[in-house]
Amino acid sequence: MSDDFLSKPLSFGAPQSSGIAASPQLQPLSPYLNYDTRYLQTQPEFIFPEGASKQRGRFELAFSQIGSSAMIGACIGGAGGLYNGINATRLANQTGKLRRTQLLNHVMKQGAATANTFGTIAVMYSAFGVLLQYARGEDDEINTIAAGGATGLLYKSTAGLRKCAIGGGIGLALTSMYVLWSVAGGGSKKLSDLKSQFL
Repeated sequence: MSDDFLSKPLSFGAPQSSGIAASPQLQPLSPYLNYDTRYLQTQPEFIFPEGASKQRGRFELAFSQIGSSAMIGACIGGAGGLYNGINATRLANQTGKLRRTQLLNHVMKQGAATANTFGTIAVMYSAFGVLLQYARGEDDEINTIAAGGATGLLYKSTAGLRKCAIGGGIGLALTSMYVLWSVAGGGSKKLSDLKSQFL
């Protein structure tokens, strides 16, 4: 066996004697990867099934909404617990390890309670939004407003009719303000089309 191949330069291209490599149009443009890069420029960056929406639906967004709501609730509750703990330990004249333990207890207790509340509300809102999307066959601002109102009604349903109605009104008001804010910012195509059609 001859060692002549070690003295020759390394070549990844096809041999020049073949008919394909002889024509300049069919030669690969990238000699290192051995493919024609023109094929990559005509394809879309992401592949979607035929007729599928090119944005995430309510079900896909539900997971991030629930997780972020629980984390925001934990941060808000932890900050409130720290504030209450500082005031409580100051009034009780606690110092040292005892004060540190009481501060941690306040932060963990109030942070967990607020995270639980925010997470529960987010689960209810997401579930109503997904159900309304499947029932109506559309994902629009009407689903957002209806899901907010239904979430408030269900969350306060065990506290009596009056508090249930107040909870539903609060949910309806918050989601309505969000929808109006998104419409004012140009984020809603459907409502802006309706506004231009009727106003």
